[in-house]
Amino acid sequence: MEEFPQEDVVYELKIPQERVAVLIGTDGKTKKEIEEATHSTLEISKEGDVIITGKDAILLFIALEMVKSVGRGFNPKTALLLLKTDYVLDIIDMRDIAGKNKNTLERLKGRVIGKAGKSREEIERLTDTYISIYGKTIGIIGEVTQAGLARQAVGMLLDGAMHKTVYHFLERKKKEVLFG
Repeated sequence: MEEFPQEDVVYELKIPQERVAVLIGTDGKTKKEIEEATHSTLEISKEGDVIITGKDAILLFIALEMVKSVGRGFNPKTALLLLKTDYVLDIIDMRDIAGKNKNTLERLKGRVIGKAGKSREEIERLTDTYISIYGKTIGIIGEVTQAGLARQAVGMLLDGAMHKTVYHFLERKKKEVLFG
């Protein structure tokens, strides 16, 4: 059987300009970490254009998700969790709910963040996930099932559910998982 040379797989995406330095990291450390972990090459422009190249399509997709998550406000250390096979990045676009209304968007962000970040922290604690509210999006990183629960909880808040109701829902789900 003949071996075929593997073609390079290429992804291109844009991240916010103010997140470029975070993606590169001090002395290029973060960029290097992502490249080494995913056997890929990142080309990052000052404007936020990122080209990811590599041979392994699965590792390249993980690199793409990592770059996306840093672009959506996550700490690079949290983004590296996506290397775990059962971890995912889930992005909720609040414009789907708020439309173009800036006030609605701000109000929705406020509901998810909560007073002094309490709401976001509580959802993270109850679902064992990481949540980043950045621009018009809410990003969630966590184990597949837990990220799904966090998404449900965030969705409930965005739909206007009371915070208490959402926490009770998550506590109930947590007990179901623990005690069957």
